[in-house]
Amino acid sequence: MANLTKPQRCNWCLTNSLYIDYHDNEWGKACFDDQELFEKLSLESFQSGLNWLTILKKRNNFRAAFDQFDIQKIANYDSDKVEELLHNKGIVRHRGKIEATINNAKASLIIKSEYDSLSHYFWRYVNHQPIVNNVPDLKSVASTSHLSKKISKDLKIYGFKFLGPTTVYAFLQSCGIINDHLNKCFKK
Repeated sequence: MANLTKPQRCNWCLTNSLYIDYHDNEWGKACFDDQELFEKLSLESFQSGLNWLTILKKRNNFRAAFDQFDIQKIANYDSDKVEELLHNKGIVRHRGKIEATINNAKASLIIKSEYDSLSHYFWRYVNHQPIVNNVPDLKSVASTSHLSKKISKDLKIYGFKFLGPTTVYAFLQSCGIINDHLNKCFKK
């Protein structure tokens, strides 16, 4: 007889089917693709101060508005493109975050020239092995760590903006460098 019990998931994703899909198929899954990493980094920056569900609902609009997060294309955006983005109702229209995304694309190109890829740059911090945290409940999930503080500080040296330790920590969780799935979660 088939087991009909539902898989155990992290509590934070249970309120919305979009959250469940994101949790089950993306969050915490190891990501090594530079364009995907840049997208995750950018969207986490846009999320700062907002609910993640807001960003998920607008994600396809962000992808269309930002050329699928093509780093080279974004690095070449000019003031006309900034104005276009500020009038795009499908995304978060925050001048500072839009300009930071363009700035961060330029900084990403510098990192890629020095480390061959964003993937190598980020994953080298953990010797290319994810950190799997002991997370018995949601109260146990950190919002920053020594690692996120270090990476945030290092990114500032390259000129990155809107990427403080909390935002960087969320990015590290999203791309699987840090696994903060609850211990009971089937994705652990």
